Amino acid sequence: MLLTRIFGRTFLAAARSETSAATAAAGSTARTGYNPLEEFFEAHRSPDDDKPVVYGRSWKASELRLKSWDDLNKLWYVLLKEKNMLMTQRQMLNAQNLRFPNPERIPKVRKSMCRIKQVLTERAIDEPDPRRCAELKRMVNAL
Repeated sequence: MLLTRIFGRTFLAAARSETSAATAAAGSTARTGYNPLEEFFEAHRSPDDDKPVVYGRSWKASELRLKSWDDLNKLWYVLLKEKNMLMTQRQMLNAQNLRFPNPERIPKVRKSMCRIKQVLTERAIDEPDPRRCAELKRMVNAL
């Protein structure tokens, strides 16, 4: 009887510590988990930073002509995501009556997206098969 009380308490205490550790681990995972809405904001940069950040230029059509169809599609969706992030950030800052930092980034992204469409349209026009040409044009227009 005495042994069951001692061993019962130790096993019960061990089970409690394991469940509390599992709960704590699950809670910390939930706190540091992936939130897809965070992709619409620049989390790594605070508005109080004093040093200016230099952003890249837009893509040139000559550079885009060297890329494959798959690379251009991937780049299109990266630029679309960047554009959505910038527009969301601009809207949030306008609602708070704050200035949008580096507004020249939006036209760079738009130019790059237009140039990707131009290159894909050129490739569709150069396609010798008329059915494939029409299909490619529909795909480009759907972007």
